[in-house]
Amino acid sequence: MGKGNTFIIGDVHGCVDMLKQLMDKLPWDPRTDRLIFLGDYIDRGEDPKGVVDLVLSLMECSPRVDCLLGNHEALFLNFLEGRDRALYFMNGGWNTLVSYQKDRREWSDDLVPPQHIAFYRNLKPYIELEEYYVVHAGFRPGVDIVSQSVEDMIWIREDFIYSDYDFGKRVIFGHTPFQEPLVLENKIGLDTGAVYNNMLSCLELPAFEFHCVEA
Repeated sequence: MGKGNTFIIGDVHGCVDMLKQLMDKLPWDPRTDRLIFLGDYIDRGEDPKGVVDLVLSLMECSPRVDCLLGNHEALFLNFLEGRDRALYFMNGGWNTLVSYQKDRREWSDDLVPPQHIAFYRNLKPYIELEEYYVVHAGFRPGVDIVSQSVEDMIWIREDFIYSDYDFGKRVIFGHTPFQEPLVLENKIGLDTGAVYNNMLSCLELPAFEFHCVEA
């Protein structure tokens, strides 16, 4: 892992108050510790824009903050390009638009600040740590990591969840919500349904300690 600890946070989905509570709880040192977000910062929750603002402020505090691409950020980028707009609304996008729109009566794409656009466009598909892979949704079993498609890395569910395939390293992922962190021999699931009135969860490495806040 290198010097310092690594903290990996599951899907936030606009739950900015829960993220603030979690960050207050974490023993994260921005000078030495790494912080990784699993994606899905936006949609469904009460303040998607506020979540991105908070994450950007954390990135300003430390160069050791890494952010993964989630399927909801990919959907939002498509929306801003005029593609698949109905699909975006079907996946909870309305709350994101409202959070950017605020007092404006009509939506326009220029309501999204340039720094937010840059944030969405620069999200990483996955991260490799010394003993783990970190990805939003998972990987396609039987496919080398370097050959995985971005679509699978942000959308895959059952084919990954129910597989005991050895990817060479344990996979830490979000995307699919569980009541509590899922811990299996080959994978660890950290989406604990923050936006569904459950928990926002973080895994601290190498201690392998979970930090959670409840809705």
